[in-house]
Amino acid sequence: MAQLEARRRALIGRCEAQRADLRRRLAQARRGPLAWLRAGVGASAAASEGGRRVRHPLAWTVAVVGLLLLGRPRQVLAALAWTRSALTLLARANQVLNVIAALRRRHGEPAAERRGGLHG
Repeated sequence: MAQLEARRRALIGRCEAQRADLRRRLAQARRGPLAWLRAGVGASAAASEGGRRVRHPLAWTVAVVGLLLLGRPRQVLAALAWTRSALTLLARANQVLNVIAALRRRHGEPAAERRGGLHG
């Protein structure tokens, strides 16, 4: 019986910890999905007053593009699909160019060198 009581107390403790975690997550969600951005802007402004830059310009560009595309999942997926297709096409073109370059190098060699030497 004492063992069951100990298990019960352990389970109640885990439940309380999970409730606290859930409360914390709900509080974050209620503050809004862009709270992290506001916090970053405030930190950056405070640091720039001290003479140090916190964020890289590329990070700001990515953040702005992310905000612009936040409510447009269809456009984001279309852009990702287009980008993937373009990268695949570029990779294939690179392979073809490498094969052509290898053939040109081989074509430029004398016939004796291709066979492995003069007496090969």
